[in-house]
Amino acid sequence: MKRKLTLALLAAVALASCNPHDDDYYIPEDASSFTEISSTTVGAEGAAEITAYDPLTKKLFIVTNSGGNTRIDVLNIADPANPGSAGFIDIAPYGGGVNSVAVSEGKVAAAVEGFTKTDPGKVVVFKTTDYALVKQVKVGALPDMITYTHDVKYILTANEGEPNDTYTVDPMGTVSIIGVQQNYAVTTLDFGSFAGQAAFLKSKGLRIYGPNASFAQDIEPEYLTISYDSKTAWVTLQENNAIAKIDIRSRKITNIFPLGFKNYNLAANAIDPSDRNGGYITAPWAVKGMYEPDAIAVLEKYGTPYLFTANEGDAREYSAFAEIKRVKDIALDATAFPDATLKTDAKLGRLNVTTTLGDTDGDGDFDELYSLGSRSFSVWNGFTGQQIFDSKNELDQKCFTAGLYDEARSDDKSVEPEGVTLGLVGRKEIAFVGMERADALAIYDVSNPAHPVFIKLLATGDAPEGITFIPAQKSPVGKSLVVVSSENDGVVKIYKTN
Repeated sequence: MKRKLTLALLAAVALASCNPHDDDYYIPEDASSFTEISSTTVGAEGAAEITAYDPLTKKLFIVTNSGGNTRIDVLNIADPANPGSAGFIDIAPYGGGVNSVAVSEGKVAAAVEGFTKTDPGKVVVFKTTDYALVKQVKVGALPDMITYTHDVKYILTANEGEPNDTYTVDPMGTVSIIGVQQNYAVTTLDFGSFAGQAAFLKSKGLRIYGPNASFAQDIEPEYLTISYDSKTAWVTLQENNAIAKIDIRSRKITNIFPLGFKNYNLAANAIDPSDRNGGYITAPWAVKGMYEPDAIAVLEKYGTPYLFTANEGDAREYSAFAEIKRVKDIALDATAFPDATLKTDAKLGRLNVTTTLGDTDGDGDFDELYSLGSRSFSVWNGFTGQQIFDSKNELDQKCFTAGLYDEARSDDKSVEPEGVTLGLVGRKEIAFVGMERADALAIYDVSNPAHPVFIKLLATGDAPEGITFIPAQKSPVGKSLVVVSSENDGVVKIYKTN
């Protein structure tokens, strides 16, 4: 006889984080058997950014900002091999664009930016059955990602708070915590209390560099993940090269973990820094990478929360402030870089680097070079921020072998890992890593989170943005599904185990 599911376990099952040794919920599957079963186009460029699945109605909710429309498209995936339109939710009355969606207990919550990007945004909640409005509440500026806690007591948003193009308005980056059972009461947290630690945090790799920005204004939260017990959240601070830890119940940001930098001058981290060197040619280079993660997901094992990050990298590029230049366009310190040929296109000349780091002695030339992202995914200790694992250059190598590597991106962020999600397939914990510039999804066995093992690579649509894992227990067909939504072509692909 099956044991009763507690609410906490229901949440765990929904995230495919249940006990892999619990035969009551075991379904024999093999992650290496994932294959594409359907492909649906919901819009043009800007469409199909993020998806969320409702197991009650078997509907897939898809963020769409395309062709002047800002809405949530809905697909019926009762038969995931043949998805059909189930209408849409018009977001235009509520704000300037919808950035993320999350589903729980028959309700879909949308993160909606203000009509002016720098104004406060909203969380707008609808029923998944008839799309009737449930609630709308004000949150911080530019809510970029939204999620429910597993116990469904809270909704959290990462509010990026980007400046306007002239950098004359720069709202604070914040995290909003919404009490679902308290009539959606909102608490919005900023990072101002860490300003006194700025010098120390920057010495460990935190980036605070926006023109005339306070500490709180410069922080830009990107993506959230929640602990299994719904007490803790971790949020990536992408442009700041850090992860923050939040106590949900006390509504307090407790830690900022700077992520440091990756050394590309090691054989295992060798990169191809040029798009004009005749092909994919790797070597160690005297360059560092800033991890700057986008998506984050947590796997809790052995009493430790392991944080998986997709280290995309992102630059601030505005009319009033743009941080990126090519190596050939900056002055290099002759002692640090004695080889003048480094600035040729076939070597480091084409590589994009930040101009906000590297002039260590303040004399106007660069003693070190820092590029965006780390061309990898990483695993971090959620208690301490210590790095447990990095995929080094394996994503590049696997994509090149599969014929999916985009040589035109070698000078920037390479395959550009952007999305990551976790799920239980059979008895194995699996990570799915989406790569925006390779148009690919990598699948890893992460049962030992300190030693992920590559399984396979799948082709996706153009610029995969969102990855949604639907565990077999919640799937309409009793088999695990992975949904990948791609923003450049509006394509939603569904993959299934055999």
